[in-house]
This record gives sequence, C-alpha cells and structure tokens, in this order.
Amino acid sequence: MPSHLFADRPAPQPPERGTLDALISQTRRLRGDVDAVRRDAVADEDDPQGRWQRALCDLAVHQLDDLGAQLGQLKEGVPMPLGEPAEQLEPTDPYGSMGTDEVAADPPPTGSLLSRVGSAEWNLLTDEVSWSDELYVIFGRSPDAGPMTLDELPSMVFAEDQSLLTAMVTGCLIDGKPIDGEFRIVRTDGRVRTLHMMGEPVLDVDGCTASMWAVLRDVSELRRSERAVRETRDSLQRRRHIERTEHRMAVELQEAVLPPWRGSSGFPHGGPAGLDLAGQYLPSGSSATIGGDWYDALELPDGDALLTVGDLTGHGVSATSTMAMLLGALRGMAVAGIRPGALMGHLNQVLDSSSQPALGSAVCCRYDPRTRTLAWAQAGHPAPLLFRGGTGHALTRPEGALLGATAGAAYEQAEVRLLPGDLLVLHTDGLTRGPGDTSRMDTLLELAPRFARARDAQECVRTVVEEFGRSPREGDACVMVARIGSGRP
Repeated sequence: MPSHLFADRPAPQPPERGTLDALISQTRRLRGDVDAVRRDAVADEDDPQGRWQRALCDLAVHQLDDLGAQLGQLKEGVPMPLGEPAEQLEPTDPYGSMGTDEVAADPPPTGSLLSRVGSAEWNLLTDEVSWSDELYVIFGRSPDAGPMTLDELPSMVFAEDQSLLTAMVTGCLIDGKPIDGEFRIVRTDGRVRTLHMMGEPVLDVDGCTASMWAVLRDVSELRRSERAVRETRDSLQRRRHIERTEHRMAVELQEAVLPPWRGSSGFPHGGPAGLDLAGQYLPSGSSATIGGDWYDALELPDGDALLTVGDLTGHGVSATSTMAMLLGALRGMAVAGIRPGALMGHLNQVLDSSSQPALGSAVCCRYDPRTRTLAWAQAGHPAPLLFRGGTGHALTRPEGALLGATAGAAYEQAEVRLLPGDLLVLHTDGLTRGPGDTSRMDTLLELAPRFARARDAQECVRTVVEEFGRSPREGDACVMVARIGSGRP
C-alpha cells in the first residue's frame, strides 16, 4: 500500500473558459462528487490511506467552497483583480514581502488562486517526523535540513499566530480534537505565507494519541485575493456614498438657484404684464450627476423682464456652484440696468477670473412689455426660437464667443419687435443634440402647430418634454417658453 505521504499533488489546472453560470454549476457538481468520495473514505478509521484520503477530500471541499464564493461574487459584479501582481495587492508587512515561492520548480502564477498542498505526520511515540516533498517547498526549507518537530514549528510562525497554533496542536494531542485553522509563517527566505492546516490525532489501541497527521495548504494567494475583493468593495461603497452625497448637494443647490415657479406658468407675484412663462430642467439620460444648465426669469425694477438660459461645462457640485455664482452675478447686473451685450462681457470676465476654470454658453434677453421689444445677446449659445402663425425659426444671432474662452471678448446685441401671440423658446443645446452630436433642431421647429394650439406656456413646455424626453440625452438640458400676451403696449 503506498504511503499517505504521497498524497501530495501539484496545483490543478484552471478550468476552461465558459460562462459564470456554467462554472458555478460545475463547481457544485464537483463538490457533490468530492462529498461522495469523502463518505466512502470514512469506512475504515484504522486505514492510514483512508484517513489521508478523507483529509484531502475535506481540503478539496474547502477549496470548492472558496471557489464557489468567489464565482458568486464575480457574478454579482464585484471586481476581482486576480491578474494584478501580488506585490501590488499585498499591504506592506513588517515581517517580509509576499511573493511566489522561488524554491518550487513550477510555482503557481502570481495572483493565482491555485495553491500547494503538503502533508506531515508527527509520531509521539518514536519522535519521528515525516514531511512530504511539497511541504518543504511550502516552508522554503531544504530537504537536507530535515522536517521540523512540533516544538520547532512555532519558530517560523508569526508571533501573533503562535498561540493559535499552540491551541490547535494541544487540542488535537490532549483532547483529540481535529485541527482546522490558519496561521502565517515567515519562510527561511524571509517571505510571508498563510497556511491552512487540517489534521487529526491517530490513536493507539488504548485510545491514547500516538501521532498527529496534518495536511497543510498554502492559501496566501487566495487570502490576498479575498482581501483585494473586500478592499475593492469597501472602496466602491465609499465612492458610491460620496457620489450620492455630491448628487444630493448638487440637486439642493440647483433647486435653491433655479426659479421657484418652474413647472408652473406665470411670473411670481404676477410679473410683467402680458408675459406667460414656463420652464423645465431635463436631466441627462446617460449621467447620474447634475450639470451646470440653468434657466431664469426675473422682473426688473423698471418693469422689464430678464429671460436667460445657459450651460456650463462639467457636472456635480463644482458645475452647480459655478452656475449659482454666475447666475447671481447675471441677476445683479441686470437689476443694475446693464444691457444684454455689456452684461455678457462682464459675465465672461467673471468666469475667466473664476478659481474653477470652466466654459459656458448663455443667451440673455431683456424684454420691454411696453414696446414689446426684445434686446438680446448670446455667448456661443443657440439663438432663441420665435414661433408665429404656426411656423418657427431661429433669430439671427449677434456675434459672441463662449464665456471664459477669450479674455476681453466683446458681445454684440440684437433687437426684435414681438407681436401678441408670439412664442419664444429658449433652450440649451443639450435639448436638441442627438446621438453622435447630430442636431434635432428641425424636430423642435416642427412643434410649431402644436404650440399654436396650446392654451398656455406650460402646455408648450409639456409638449417639448414629451417629444424630447422619450429618448435618452447625452447631456442635461433646459427649456423655457415665453408667450407674448395680447394686451396693448
């Protein structure tokens, strides 16, 4: 009968590629087969070959359970960077650096879950110790030095783990308890390994412990990978928490800055006579973060109305805070009586000197309800759309560069006379930008007949949202509708 010391085996080859579901099913079937072999191995407790076979089956069950757990995590989408170098995954250790075993003739690849298995038996009656060849490789010990006794073994074990090893060995020798635990060793070459030890006492005819056998498995790479998974999961959870917090802050800041009447028609407190307003913010369909788009309307001290929409580069708290700063400056200058062309020049200077570099586009309109005159300027932004008599067209744009792009840029101003029933649509370019930067401006202009039949500005906004809210957009968007009343100037 062959010696149980030849129960060593080389590391198994990895399974062939396949779907995760197939691998998980294969692992479960294999575990069932191993369980069947293990039950058969328990038939004769006095057979050394049977004991070692059962020990290896127990170890295989542990390995398959670990593999099943790893595959389950991978199926759930938890990153498992098994291909990373081991030195990058292992935290700095004062006892030495982790690494593959240079003594081995064919070591497992770095970062692999494949492990080495060795076996040993300590005879308490004769003080003989038997180690398998594989166990010498695991410990990095030359076979010429001979196997280590139970008294010598703790000399290679971490100080923090020596009490654990002592308790396992004592429980086995004195109380007859099986051994199943892990400890770390510092090899003779200074490298640190984590070993999983399983074993049982061998009793003599009087029921006393005659020897102790054990199977030791090097689980360093497995534990390193598990640690990497935990750290990655913790990192993802922290990142998601930060993202949720930033998103909440951006939403709260946006809600504090955008007009409180969004989603309803008309200015607060009545507004300028003969002007019906409604607006809507449309979040991006491909990003969970808030952008720097805005729309705003404000009744000015002289009775005029300020209408503006704009867009800043970036997302999140940075974009919304810059948008709030810029919108506050715009409102203040409009209240002070600065006309749209000059106002755009000042906004450009504000953004150019900001501590948070960004580019922006905007359109700023000043509407005089007494003369129904719209004075407006733009900075790299789509022109307002004018709908009249069931058709629509874009106003001719005056010259104006993007905000923050050119220091000292000058902005032209244009004027247009409006008629009762006219409809102005101001929007950011994210509304009409289709896949691959294609334009859907024609689709927006084709809504003219529906605008003509709409009861108010809010119904026009709902029409725009229905048309452009069905398909996901690559960026955020704002739309604001202003309808000129029929009252006399």
